[in-house]
Amino acid sequence: MHVDHIGVATADADALASLYGTLFDAPVAHEEAFDGLRFVFLELDGGSYFELLEPVDDDTQIGGYLDREGPGIHHVALATEDIDAALETARGAGVELIDEEPRAGAWGHDIAFLHPTDTGGALVEFVEH
Repeated sequence: MHVDHIGVATADADALASLYGTLFDAPVAHEEAFDGLRFVFLELDGGSYFELLEPVDDDTQIGGYLDREGPGIHHVALATEDIDAALETARGAGVELIDEEPRAGAWGHDIAFLHPTDTGGALVEFVEH
């Protein structure tokens, strides 16, 4: 596995994309909106991304996260070639799964999240391209 992206919750993806573009020479690689969220992926040299998560509807998990925690790092995503096997490994290690089965995520990838209570407080996402 390798780090695929770092998800950052923000109320203004355009402003943050502009800042990260300047700071990290990270151009926008992909944008889309679904499930009440806008996703902006900024590509870093080496093939990793920042995923900016901006709520566009009032009732979203990211909107709730911003209300509770404020803007900042939301999750770390690890790329895997076999998300089902990664989930089985997590189950075998006793890690609670937020997603028992992979689901559709941004950019057409399959994703699944692990519960942060079992991963040292970090929200971890598996992503299969």
